[in-house]
Amino acid sequence: MEFKELFNLARVPSILLLGAVYVAYVLIGGVIFWQLEGPLGKRDFIHMIKQRDSLLHKYTCLNPESLYEVATVRHNCDTRNALTLEVDKLENKIQQFALLRQVIQDASKAGLTLQNNHTTDGFWKFTSSAVFAATVVTTIGYGNISPQSTGGQIFCVFFALFGIPLNIVVLNRVGKYMLAFERNISDFLESKKIGKKIWMRFFVHLISYLTGMVLFFVVPMLVFQTQEGWTYSEALYYCFISLSTIGFGDFVAYSNPDIYYPDWYSILTACWIFFGLAWLAQVINHSIDIVERLNNYLKNKIFRGKKTEEETASGAGDNPETQVEEEDDRPSEHK
Repeated sequence: MEFKELFNLARVPSILLLGAVYVAYVLIGGVIFWQLEGPLGKRDFIHMIKQRDSLLHKYTCLNPESLYEVATVRHNCDTRNALTLEVDKLENKIQQFALLRQVIQDASKAGLTLQNNHTTDGFWKFTSSAVFAATVVTTIGYGNISPQSTGGQIFCVFFALFGIPLNIVVLNRVGKYMLAFERNISDFLESKKIGKKIWMRFFVHLISYLTGMVLFFVVPMLVFQTQEGWTYSEALYYCFISLSTIGFGDFVAYSNPDIYYPDWYSILTACWIFFGLAWLAQVINHSIDIVERLNNYLKNKIFRGKKTEEETASGAGDNPETQVEEEDDRPSEHK
């Protein structure tokens, strides 16, 4: 097989067309989410800023930095340090502590920061809205943000209704393309008499798996550790939870309002999600292929065993002595 024939069985143009439709669908969905939820997020931000300023004006002992310390403090009945005791005293004095905590939590959920006075778009800007649209169709669903407007919620239903089947088709097609590409490489190497067929296929699949592990787990782990400030174990945990579409939401990239993210980060995250899921689909397709081959092998082996038994039984029935006995047992015909 010639090297230029490696791509022939993969039908690249159809995959590219399907991929273009998929990307356009996600981007259009991101724009619509941005337009539907963006103005609401800005109104929420203005309302939260007013609440924060009111609390800071009424309680001069607080500052913007201490808001998060008060709102995120964890109480432990057994071991309480000095900070916890001070917070207990503060809770007794401030009757609106529950409101303070709710303001901070609402701001965090909306992707807004109240530590500074500058305005922000929160989660609902174009890049993050496109990433949100991608998490909807891929069914990851972190749960850190969700549409709050009626129009956004209704649109999300229909967007997912058509987007999820499209995502399944695209990932399945790309996974099959990757698997076909691996087989074509194996056939190409076998045609060059480089090695035995079974070992060559095993070697190609092994290289593919190791490459996928590096591209979709090791490299993203390093990037997330650098950009998000997570530990390596947390970054690796996030990679697996995301690509397996479990999506707990305890760790979410590109969601900390107090971190400045570069423009390329959201694009890299979206590409990582898509190609990582495609690679995982390829692994699943290959696993299914192995199971089907094993099932066919076992079926053929069992069928051959039954066929041998039937041939043995039929051979005994063709014995001449048995035929004579059968003829003797037949009743004689009367003329």
